[in-house]
Amino acid sequence: MKPDRIREELVSVGRKIIERNLVVGAGGNISARFQNLIYVKPSGYAFDELNPEDYIGVDINTGKVIDGDKRPSCEIHMHLACYRIRPDIQAVVHTHPPLATGVINGGGRIEPASPDFVAFVGRVPLIDFILPGGEELAKRVAEVIKNHQAVLMINHGCVTVGNNLREAFYRTLLIEETARSLLASLIVGKHPRVLSEEEIQGIENLEAETYRKKLLQKTGRQRD
Repeated sequence: MKPDRIREELVSVGRKIIERNLVVGAGGNISARFQNLIYVKPSGYAFDELNPEDYIGVDINTGKVIDGDKRPSCEIHMHLACYRIRPDIQAVVHTHPPLATGVINGGGRIEPASPDFVAFVGRVPLIDFILPGGEELAKRVAEVIKNHQAVLMINHGCVTVGNNLREAFYRTLLIEETARSLLASLIVGKHPRVLSEEEIQGIENLEAETYRKKLLQKTGRQRD
């Protein structure tokens, strides 16, 4: 995929993030890999204010701006840390999903409660609040992302990764929808049922789920 196409896809996913109310204002940031660069959202802009040329090319190894004239997101260190620790990562999505963030701020956890969650997200560790934008947060997020596809940050938000932007974004959607389901269960008055280890293993071995994962990784599109 060429840089122009990557930038167009960043704009598309960014606007979907706004439509899904996963950020407010200039919050959140996304990026995608192109060879030894990542293209990342600039600092201080809302997703729906951006055009393809506004996304900035940053060298993964040096952290220097190579392509573009705007300032990279303040979370550039966190994005770079994810790419550096896992060469397979092609996209990073950082949002502030209100329901998922509210659940973890209240002492809850987002646990596997559906086949899709097991197949596409897996376990989602939590990390305590660390000031945004710095090396300390970047290091802690990378430690989790090394072995997981997502991490939730108390009083902050969510980071998901993927083989393409749609996969990373889809993981964010699943986390927020699982939080919605959790809250619905609590309104009814019962703690939600989560899947057992045996059930999780069974889902992981389903041929249909394996096929869907491969399809999403290959095409960037989720299909039933």
